[in-house]
Amino acid sequence: MSYAIVTGASKGIGKEIALQLAKKKYSLFLVARNEDALKELSEHIKKEFTVDCKWLATDLSNPDGVQKVIRFVEKEMSDVSILVNNAGYGIWGAFDETVVDKQLNMMDLNMRTPVVLIHAFLPLLKKQKQSYILNIASTAAYQAVPTLGVYAATKSFMVLFSRALHYELRKTNVSVTCISPGATDTNFMNAAGMTSPEILKRAEKFNMNPNEVAAFAVRGMFKKKNEIIPGFINQLSVFMTRLVPKSLTEKIAAGLYE
Repeated sequence: MSYAIVTGASKGIGKEIALQLAKKKYSLFLVARNEDALKELSEHIKKEFTVDCKWLATDLSNPDGVQKVIRFVEKEMSDVSILVNNAGYGIWGAFDETVVDKQLNMMDLNMRTPVVLIHAFLPLLKKQKQSYILNIASTAAYQAVPTLGVYAATKSFMVLFSRALHYELRKTNVSVTCISPGATDTNFMNAAGMTSPEILKRAEKFNMNPNEVAAFAVRGMFKKKNEIIPGFINQLSVFMTRLVPKSLTEKIAAGLYE
């Protein structure tokens, strides 16, 4: 069977998506920074699901790292039918107190990298009878989020870009899906610097399991949905942002993350 490329595959939602695709007998190409985690996951997938599983440890926020992925795919595989853009991270804190270079690095990973990968791999995806692009955004995409302002903006970009691409490719064999999870039981909050016990306690009330989110993502992708918001609470919160004044949604969001 053809390959599924999964970025940010060493843990969390990306890892669970990779496992679910392996269960469906897709060969895999896993990309992340953590070499040990990729090697361990690859060996598990080969043993458990008897599918080919290649991996590459590289930093996708760096243009050179993105080009390494493109060169690897061009050399090692011509049969690609799924691209999952999961790599990404957030930075929490008042904007003027954060390091701007870190914000720019996040913007590169969350926006520039998926754009470059999609553009590079669309010719391969178009060769298939049916192929899929799955982009991972966030419910933060649907409103401004004080203290997560740049992160939320990058995810808004992914939602809008995905919808536009879905429409552009509607008459082709390539389907584009974007999933926007809410709070999920991953390392996102710690990595973003959100270590406040109050914030973590609030998030725990709404956390979804990464495997559950991955199931929503894979199921929706194969159904060719253009946009997915997993979980009733998340769907309700996004729906409410369309009804109430932006100033109110921003105040609520600020209260959650201050």
